[in-house]
Amino acid sequence: MDLIKKNWEKVLLGVVLVGLLIAVVGLPIKIAGEKAELEGIRLGITERPVSEIEEPDVSSAKAVVERTQTRVTLDLTTSNRVFNPVPWKRSPSGQLLRVNTGNELGVGAIVVDSISPLYLIVTFDSVLTSDSGSRYAIGLEKQAEASKRARVKRQSYAAVGEKNDDFLLREVKGPVEMPTSIELELRDSQEQISISKDKPFTRVDGYMADLLYPPDNRRWEGKRVGDLIPIEREYYNIVAISKNEVVLSAPSGKKTSLKLNPGS
Repeated sequence: MDLIKKNWEKVLLGVVLVGLLIAVVGLPIKIAGEKAELEGIRLGITERPVSEIEEPDVSSAKAVVERTQTRVTLDLTTSNRVFNPVPWKRSPSGQLLRVNTGNELGVGAIVVDSISPLYLIVTFDSVLTSDSGSRYAIGLEKQAEASKRARVKRQSYAAVGEKNDDFLLREVKGPVEMPTSIELELRDSQEQISISKDKPFTRVDGYMADLLYPPDNRRWEGKRVGDLIPIEREYYNIVAISKNEVVLSAPSGKKTSLKLNPGS
């Protein structure tokens, strides 16, 4: 004890030196542990699995953008009745008509009630036999002709190889006096056709139409291209008829197309 009391300063210094030695030896171990812990934290942040981000729902935003791109039109001439009151007109018959669309009177009010085809019909009618040979009666009915007289069926007699303004008789098949078919070439189209007693040839060459005008309760039947239609003190010329349309021309030259609308 007396030794310690006499040398306590040296003992204290030795204890301090031992502590410092322990600290110096343990410091690298502590640093390595801290580094390992920090590396674990880093890997936990950088190496963790990342889930795929779901695509956001932008449908409502797209709908808003599309609405902004749609042009808004205001009809202030036809359907609007605040600034444009509905006019009334009196027809030639004295009837008052409310004009909503502008087609209640005039050419726009015409209704195409029906359209019928007009045919070219070619028939084999009979055989005329004589000492000079056989001639064949061919009937032609041209329903689309302009004049009524030209529409009436007429017969033409021809032998094989003969031609007229309508056809060339090219060949007769079967017995001469009772052929099974006759081969013709039409002069207007160079079309090759075959006819027999029970099998005529038909071709659509035009159309005619039945028209209505409701404001005056008028009706025109069997109208053809070239016919005139009197409407509201003007005459409209039929310039074209197809299987579902009639085209009228005004005196000014303006054309109006009317679709087939049966039962209106």
